[in-house]
Amino acid sequence: MAAAAAKRLSVAHQQTRCALCLAAALCLAAAAMRLSVVHSPVLSGKITRNTLQDMEIAPPRSDFPLSSPATPQRRPTMATADDIRLSISHQTRFALRLAAAISSPSAAATNAAFSPLSLHVALSLLAAGAGGATRDQVLAVLGGGGGPAAAESLHALAEQVAHVVMADGSEAGSPRIEFADAVFFDKSLRLKLAFEEIAVGKYKAETHSVDFREKAAEVSGQVNAWVEKVTSGLIKEILPPGSVDQDTRLVLGNALYFKGAWTKKFDTSKTRDSEFHLLDGSSVQAPFMSSKDDQYMASYDNLKVLRLPYQQGGDKKQFSTYILLPKAQDGLWSLAEKLRSEPEFLDKHIPVRKIPVGEIKVPKFKISYGFEASKLLNGLGLKLPFGPEADFSEFFDSPMRRRLFVTSIFHKSVVEVNEEGTEAAAATAIVFGLTSVGPRMTMDFIADHPFLFVIREDTTGMVLFVGHVVNPLLAP
Repeated sequence: MAAAAAKRLSVAHQQTRCALCLAAALCLAAAAMRLSVVHSPVLSGKITRNTLQDMEIAPPRSDFPLSSPATPQRRPTMATADDIRLSISHQTRFALRLAAAISSPSAAATNAAFSPLSLHVALSLLAAGAGGATRDQVLAVLGGGGGPAAAESLHALAEQVAHVVMADGSEAGSPRIEFADAVFFDKSLRLKLAFEEIAVGKYKAETHSVDFREKAAEVSGQVNAWVEKVTSGLIKEILPPGSVDQDTRLVLGNALYFKGAWTKKFDTSKTRDSEFHLLDGSSVQAPFMSSKDDQYMASYDNLKVLRLPYQQGGDKKQFSTYILLPKAQDGLWSLAEKLRSEPEFLDKHIPVRKIPVGEIKVPKFKISYGFEASKLLNGLGLKLPFGPEADFSEFFDSPMRRRLFVTSIFHKSVVEVNEEGTEAAAATAIVFGLTSVGPRMTMDFIADHPFLFVIREDTTGMVLFVGHVVNPLLAP
C-alpha cells in the first residue's frame, strides 16, 4: 500500500588517505549545493526569488495526485528565498561541525568521507516523527531552532532537495544523481497520516510495511538491497548483521549516488607517481593527476584552495569539488577546526576566477568509510532520541509509539576521484527499537600532503560530501 502510494505521489586507514577523503567529502558537499561559479548567493545572503526561479525552485505544489483517498491533501507551502537561504546556512554549519568531529587527530591513520546531506535529510525525517523536547533537540542540532515553524522550514528545505537540487540532470548533460528516502515500519503499526503526508509528499519517501518480529533478517536484507540499488552497487550493506531484530519497529533510510565528469578532464597519460607526505613525517609514492591549464584557484597565508567543476547541463545546477590544502604538511587538523569554528570560512575562501597555472598535481584516491553515528551526534548535543525519554509520538497511531527510541544510526560513504571525474555514494539508516580571494599570478597547486575536500552544489551552497585524505594509497 505504502509503496504504491509513494509511486503515485511522485511529487548536500592511513593518515594521508584520511586527509584526502575528508577533503573530497567536503568538496563534494560544497559542489552539491553551490550553483554559482563566482559566488554562492545563498551563503552570501544574496539569494533572491529570481535566483530560485532560475534554478526552477518553486513553492511546493498542491496539485499532486494522492496515493489513496485516505491520504490527505498537502497544504501549499510557501518557502521563501530567506527561508531556503537560512536553512542551507544551517545545513552547512551542521556539515562542518560533523567534519571537524570526524577529521580529528584520533582519525590520523584513516582516510575519511561522509555525506552531511544524507545524515541531515535522515535526521530531518526523524524530526517529522518526533514530538515535544525530542523534536526540538533534533532541530537544534540541525541548526534550525525549535518549534513547529522550525520543523516546517526543515521539511521545506528537504522538499527542495528531493525535488530540485538532487534531481537527476544527466539527460541534460549534468552529473548523474540518484536520491531516495524510505520508511520501513512493522506491519503491526499504522503510520500517522500527518507523518505519511510529510514523508511521501515532501521527502518523496517510499513506505514499506514489513515483518520485523518474525522476519528481521529478511527485512535487513530488503533495506540493504534498496540501498545497493539506489547507490548503483557502490554500497551493498548499510545494516550490519544483528543490527535489526524482533524488537525493531522502524527503519528510516536515505541513499544517494553522484557521478560527474570534470569540465576539463585530466590526461591519463600524464598521471605519474610522486611523493605524498604523511602526517607522521614519512612519505609514500602515489599516482598524481596533473595539468597546466588555467584553474579556479585562490591562495591565502596558510591555505590554497582548488575548485574543480563538473560538466554543467541544461538544468542550471553547478557541482564542484573543492580541495583545501593547508600550507603546513601537518596542518590538516587545525584546518578542520577552523572550518568548524568559522561557519563562513569555506564560502569566504572559494576561488572566484581562473588564474594561470604553473602546475597542479592532485592524487587519485578512493575512500570507503562507514561508522555508527550515535556517539558522534551525542557529542553534538543529540541525546533524547537514544533514551527512554524519547518522544516519537508522531510516527504511529499506537500506544507503542511512546516506547520507541533510536537504537543506532549507521552511515557509509564511498568516494572515488580520478582523471575522468568523481563517483560517490552515501547511505544512512536510523534504526528504532522499543525501550525495555588572492592577487592574479601564476600558481602551483601540489596536493602532496594531507588535505580536506568538499563536494557541493554551487548555486545553493548545499554540501553533499566532506572528507579528508591522509594517504591516497590506502585501500578502501
